[in-house]
Amino acid sequence: MKAAISNRYGGPEVVRLGDVPRPEPAPGEVRVRVHAATVSRSDCGMLRAHPFFIRLTSGLLRPKLRILGLDFAGTVDKAGAGVTAFRAGDRVFGMSPRRYGTHAEYLCIPAEGAIAPLPAGLPFDEAVVCEGAWYANSTIRKLDAGESLLVYGASGAIGTAAVQLARARGVHVTAVVATRHLELARALGAERVIDYTAEDFTALPDRFDIVFDAVGKESYFRCRRLLKPGGLFASTDLGPGWSNVFLALWNALTGRTRVEIPLPVDSPAFVTEMAGLLAAGKFHGVFDRSYPLTEIADAYRYVETGEKTGIVVLRLP
Repeated sequence: MKAAISNRYGGPEVVRLGDVPRPEPAPGEVRVRVHAATVSRSDCGMLRAHPFFIRLTSGLLRPKLRILGLDFAGTVDKAGAGVTAFRAGDRVFGMSPRRYGTHAEYLCIPAEGAIAPLPAGLPFDEAVVCEGAWYANSTIRKLDAGESLLVYGASGAIGTAAVQLARARGVHVTAVVATRHLELARALGAERVIDYTAEDFTALPDRFDIVFDAVGKESYFRCRRLLKPGGLFASTDLGPGWSNVFLALWNALTGRTRVEIPLPVDSPAFVTEMAGLLAAGKFHGVFDRSYPLTEIADAYRYVETGEKTGIVVLRLP
C-alpha cells in the first residue's frame, strides 16, 4: 500500500511517499481503507520531535512511528477474528491515538477502539473532525450549562471545536479571533466575538469560568485577571518560556488548579459522542484546504505557517 513515511525527524522534506506491506487485522481488530485523514499541529510536532522531550516516548534518535496521522474516515475492508461490531463495507470514522498511521491507504484499529459508524450522508472528507475536538473536549467537559468560556484562537481546529462543544453544553462563549474570522466565530455559535487585532481582550471587564488558549500563544499572567475565583486557564501548548508547564506542575503540587495543559482521555467514548453530535447537526467540521496524499509535504508546510482555519484534509486515492 502507499503511505507517507518519515524515517528521521525533521521538516516536511523528510516525508516521502513509499510502499509498505498492507497490514493484517489481528483478532479483535478491523482494517480500514482510509479515504480521508488530516495533517495537524500534532503531526507537525511528531515529525520534528518538538518539544524535544517527546523523544522519550517517540524514539530518541529516530521516530518509532514512521507513518503519522491521527484522524481517519473510510470503509472497513476486513474484520479480524472475533469482531462482530463491524463488517466489510461499513463506513466508519475515528482516531488512532496510540498508533497513528492514518497517512496510509490502510489502517488496522481495535474494533472497540476510537472508531464509530459514519453518520448517514456525511462525506468522508467532512468526517475527519475528531482530533481537534478531542483536545478541546478535555477542557470543555469541565463546564456546565450556564457557565462562561473565553476561547482565544477560536478559528483553528481546536478552537472551532471548542466553541461548538461548549455551545452544545449550554455554555456562554466569547471567541477571540482575527478580523477575517469574526463571521466564522459567530456562525459557530459564539455569543460575543472579539477581534484581537483591534481590541485587547485581556482588558475585558468580564470574568470567565475557563479561559482556553486553543493555540498556545498566550500566558496565564496576561489572562489571569479574566478568571473568576476558582477559574481555570487552559492552554494547548507549553506557553512562553514553557510557563504553562511550570505553572501546571506547581498547581498540581500545591493543589491550586489554576493552569492546565489538557490531556485528552477515553477516546472510544468520545468518538461515539462525536458521532451523535454530527448526526444531530450539533457539530460541523470547519475545513481549510485539502491535499492529495502525493502532496502531503505541501500540507505540512501549510499547517506549519500557523495560518490555517480549522482542519487541513488529506485525501487518499
